[in-house]
Order: sequence, then structure tokens, then C-alpha cells
Amino acid sequence: MAVKVKTSGKIVMILLVLGAIFAAKVYWWDKRPQEAKQSQEIGKVALPDAPEASLAGSATMMPLPSEEQSVNGGTKIVWKIMAWNSQFPLMYANGGAQTTKGSLLDKAKLQVDVQRQDDCFKSLADIVKFAQDYKNNPETPGVFASFMGDGMPAFFASLAKELEPLGPEYQPIAFYAMGKSYGEDQLMGPVDWKKDPKSALGKTVSCVLRDGDMNILLKWAGDNNLRVNPDETTYDKDAINIIAANDFLDACNKYITGYQEKRKLIKDGKKVSEEITVGVDAVSTWTPGDVNIAKQKGGLVTIASTKQYSSQMPNITITIKKFAYDHRTDIENLIMSLSQAGDQVRSFTDAKAFAAKISAKVYNEQDAAYWLKYYNGVTEKDVQGLNVALGGSMAFNLQDAANMFGLGKDGIDRYKIVYTTFGDILSKMYPEYMATYPPYAQVVDKSFLMSVIANHSELMEGKALAVTYSNEITSEVSSKSYQIQFETGSAVIKPASYRLLDEILESSVVAEGLKVGVYGHTDNVGDPQSNQRLSEDRANSVKSYLISKGLATERIESKGMGQNTPIAPNTTPAGRAQNRRVQIVLGE
Repeated sequence: MAVKVKTSGKIVMILLVLGAIFAAKVYWWDKRPQEAKQSQEIGKVALPDAPEASLAGSATMMPLPSEEQSVNGGTKIVWKIMAWNSQFPLMYANGGAQTTKGSLLDKAKLQVDVQRQDDCFKSLADIVKFAQDYKNNPETPGVFASFMGDGMPAFFASLAKELEPLGPEYQPIAFYAMGKSYGEDQLMGPVDWKKDPKSALGKTVSCVLRDGDMNILLKWAGDNNLRVNPDETTYDKDAINIIAANDFLDACNKYITGYQEKRKLIKDGKKVSEEITVGVDAVSTWTPGDVNIAKQKGGLVTIASTKQYSSQMPNITITIKKFAYDHRTDIENLIMSLSQAGDQVRSFTDAKAFAAKISAKVYNEQDAAYWLKYYNGVTEKDVQGLNVALGGSMAFNLQDAANMFGLGKDGIDRYKIVYTTFGDILSKMYPEYMATYPPYAQVVDKSFLMSVIANHSELMEGKALAVTYSNEITSEVSSKSYQIQFETGSAVIKPASYRLLDEILESSVVAEGLKVGVYGHTDNVGDPQSNQRLSEDRANSVKSYLISKGLATERIESKGMGQNTPIAPNTTPAGRAQNRRVQIVLGE
């Protein structure tokens, strides 16, 4: 007779069996000799953790510098800088306001004292005094200063004149760029200006005269074919008018506080006795000025910025030629240190946070979190509820510096274009202040950077900054038409128009963050289908020219618009001539 086992008994038996199997596995099976997989050498894995990383693969984060001041007996340098986030590489490389133990500049045997100086003219005066002292005593500590690259023609013009009595050896030179503004310098204006740039005519912009931020206004106005009134004492309803500020924070405060002033009117090109009271409609400034506007008053959005005009404002470092040549090894070691620091800041969040901490100490303003936030750049709502972009800078590695000075693969000397573009604009607008300015080759000395690139290829492994362009422009920042001359009925460009094409190239290089739209237009003479093909061919000819000069193919969008979008009546020869044009659009 079969015996039935209760359910509880079955469970006990199952547990006993499983226990026996487990014991056999642990005490016999797992301990028996087995065929082992071959060991693999993994190596140290330390991947970059910052979104704009320039290092990759087995990149290693360097130990952060200590906070203990270094006394390495090396070359002494006093470095004057504005409160500007593009100097993160210097903050990281120095380890503090004074060089600290274990920092990159300590290892380079340099003793650097970083000092905040927002007044550019005081920095220039310090360089003049240094040059005078250095001529009398070669043991005098060096003095460096870092400025906005697009403002350098005016600074060099003034500085070169002051230093002329000392001789050519004591002229100023620029030798490196450690970073750039990447959004934080901007023209902030009413929303209407984005929709229709012509609505800016008759309005005012507060900014520092002949400064880098004013150049953003000039670039945007020029690209939209808008006039700018250079006289800050008059008012022209058919131009953008400038309200002079003492510094970038004063420019913002004038908007925030509702500042007003009286101006003489311009009528038919002449100043008359009649006056008008004007306020501040827009501002050109940088962080923390943009933050102050957003938090204290609001109402302004980004019209154009160095995120779009991304080659316009590199951080350019200058000193005296004699000191640089007397200390060539020091200058090259400095470049190496700053380029390594740029790689670290770009690639590792902790390195970036460390640079922010040092910035707060050097600037003696806000805290590390503040400078880190606005180095990265953010979009926030202002007090009126408008979305506004605030901050944004970028550190350079050696590849970026090479690209800025024409030593990269595309061969485009971006800084030469920036320097001459804004030098020409300012000398034309303000001949009484700057009738001329020193030639680029006289004030930019690439020999130190070239030597580092040639002798330290390992420092060129960092990935350069790159812009990802959309397939098609959906948002215009500027639009301007050019009367480019072609052979009759063909797409062959006449040599007389090469200068115009170079102007388009230069404008595009400065605005490296934007896609370039090349749109061909014809008049209505002839067959519409033939006009469509001709407009396409002519747009492609302009595109080919720009590519031949170094612009990336994916950056340029070319279209033929045929006779469909005239800007003047086709009933007169003058009107038809206006309609035969190439329209250049910079957009995103």
C-alpha cells in the first residue's frame, strides 16, 4: 500500500536535496582544478566626465594643485586680468592668485601673481610702466595682461604709441589665447529686434565705447545693413545710437536704473540745436552684467552673442617683446602649461570646479558655484518671465590655440580676420581716436606657439572645439545682400568681386557658430526656369569660393531663389540690378 506524503513533508525533502547539491558545489565542484580564461591587462581607465571633453580614451585627470603658495625661485610675472571666465586655464594652471605647490606653473618654474583689473586702460598703464622699469632693470618682474581679442586694435594703437620712445624692442606683442567668450558677451535687446532687426533703428545701446562688447553690436548691425551713429552726443532716428558707459557693469546699471540723457538731433545728416531725451533700450555687456539685467529688471533677450560670433572674442595675452624674447623658454613653458590646463578643464568636472573656486578668490566676488554656472552658460527666465541666455566661456587646448592663429588644418588665421575686421571698423568710425592701428604681423608673434606645436606633438592630441551645424537654417541672426558680378548669363564670378567674397568669408569666420546661407536671386528678364537654374549655379559658385578659402562644406547652405523674391521693382534698370544679388544669411 502506497504511503502518501503530506505537502509539508515534500517541501522538507526538496530543501534537503537542494542543500545537498549546494554543499557539493561549494566543497567539491568549485574547488576542483578548472581551465582558466587568459588574464587581460586592463590598464587604468579614467574617462573624461565633462560634456565638452577634449581628451578621450585613457585620459587621466591630473592631481589638483595644493593651496600652499609656491616659492620655486622661478621667473616672476604679474598678470592683469578682467573678471572673465575664459581664464579658467590660468586659474587651474596657477592653483591660486599666487602660484601654488604642485600646480602646472609651479612645475614650469614660474611665479605668477594673478590680479583682477577690469579697467583695461589701467592695465595698459601698468604695461607701459613695466617696459620703462624693465629697460632700466632686467630683474623687474614681467607684466602680462589679457584682453578681448576684438578690442585689441584700439589697445595696441594706444600702447604702441606710448612705448614708441623706448624703441622697437619694447613694443607690445600678443603670443597666446587661453580661451574665448562663448556666449557670455552679448548684445541684449528687446524681443522685437530678433524678429525685425530694422526695429533697432532710432533706438539706443549702452556699452563701453570702442570696446569688445560694442563690437558685437557693430558686427550684428553690419550684417543686417543697419547704420550705427558713432557720436554719443547726438541722436539719429535712422541709426542705432550709442550711450557711453564707464565699464561693462555701468552699461547694465544705466538700463536697470532707467538712465536718461539729452541729445542733439541729427536731421538730413546735420546736427541741429533741437534736443531729445533718450533712455537705454539695449545693452552690450558680459557676465555678471547680463545676470544683473535678468535678475534686477529683465525685458531684454540675446540678440547676438559670442556663442554665435564664436571666433570674435578670444582671450588674448600680451606683454613686451623684449621680456618675451629674453624669457623664451618661460613663455613656451607657460603655453604648454596653459594648454594642458585647458585640456583638464575641458575634460574633467573636478578640474573645472577647481578653476571656478580659484576664480572666486582672484575676483573676490561671488563663490565657486557662481563662476562655474556661468562658465558653462545657462538659459533662465528673467524677472519678466523671458527666457534669456546667460554666461558661457570656453577653455582652449593647444589645438584650439593653433586654429585661432592659423596654425590648424584649415589654415584660416581666425584672429587675423578678427583683428583687421574690427580694426578697420573702429578706425573708420573714430578716426580722431584711432586713425590707424598696428599691422597684425607687427603685434602678433606666433613664434612661441609654433615652437611648442613643433616640439610637443603630444599636446596636440586634445580634440579641438567644433560646431555641429544644422542641415538647414531655421532662425536668422542676420541677412545682407551683395551685388556680386558674374559673367553675363553665367555663374562665372568676375575677379572684381573677389574682394566682396572675401568680405563674406571674413564675416563668416567671425561668426563661426552660425551656418552660412548663400541664396542666389535674379531679375525677371528671361525664362523663369532658366533664371532658377542660373540663381542656383551662382549660389553654388559663391559656395565653392568660400570652401576653397577654408570654410567647411557642411557649414554652407546654398539655394537658388530665381526671380521669386525681388527687393525692388523689376520695371527699371536700377530695380533689376538690385534684384540680381546674392543674399548671405547667418543663422541656426
